[in-house]
Amino acid sequence: MNIFRREMKANRKALIIWTIGIIFMVASGMGKYASLESTGQSMNALMADMPKSMQAIMGTGSFDLSDPIGYYGVLYLYLAVMAAIHAAMLGANIIAKEERDKTVEFLLVKPVSRKSMITSKLAASLVNIIFFNLVTYMSSIMMVRKYAKGASVSEDISLLMLGMFVLQLIFLLVGSSVASIYKNPRKAAGLSTGLLLLSFVLSIAIDMNGKLEGLKFFTPFKYYDAKETLREGALDSLYLSLSAAIIIALLLATYIFYQKRDMNV
Repeated sequence: MNIFRREMKANRKALIIWTIGIIFMVASGMGKYASLESTGQSMNALMADMPKSMQAIMGTGSFDLSDPIGYYGVLYLYLAVMAAIHAAMLGANIIAKEERDKTVEFLLVKPVSRKSMITSKLAASLVNIIFFNLVTYMSSIMMVRKYAKGASVSEDISLLMLGMFVLQLIFLLVGSSVASIYKNPRKAAGLSTGLLLLSFVLSIAIDMNGKLEGLKFFTPFKYYDAKETLREGALDSLYLSLSAAIIIALLLATYIFYQKRDMNV
């Protein structure tokens, strides 16, 4: 069986579950906006009176909660975390599962190189995260438009989804490179998600303490911060360049270390 099709079939059920989860998250999150809509300004005042630490944890920041796109900006943080976790686990498992499931010998005897094998696996992973991103985008557009009263929201959501896609790529390759490098591939998914959560906690810590601002380059969650993206109306070119460098480095690590790995058959 073609490796790409094999991987698409193997990940189909998980993809369906994750996309149902993200649709529910968008729908339930924006559904709460309806109950806050009439008290939007008082909610803004309430959030402003909260300690900065609570604002950072909740992701409210300087968002206008009376505006649907501002409310969505708060929700976006959690959508991005969910998308990144899905990508990191996918990247790690799509490599590590062969040794975990004792199917690596089946792949190694096929007349394909390890380079072709990993390319097919990463291509299938890319299709998965693109589908996940598109489902998030379409459900977000539908739900935010419902409360926007004719205001245009497509451009803002498109920018946020583009940032989310770059995050997905980064953490997909974090997962694949960890699985290629780590001596125990069965634990690769846990280590990958652990790195992701550490990155997320760092982004929260930076919001809580301005003295940590210099550490923002170490957490991709700060590269595509919803507050900055919506305020500027564009993605930061510096962070896009840095993301490209990280993606290339992780991609090279995945290929190089996967080809050198001693497989446990």
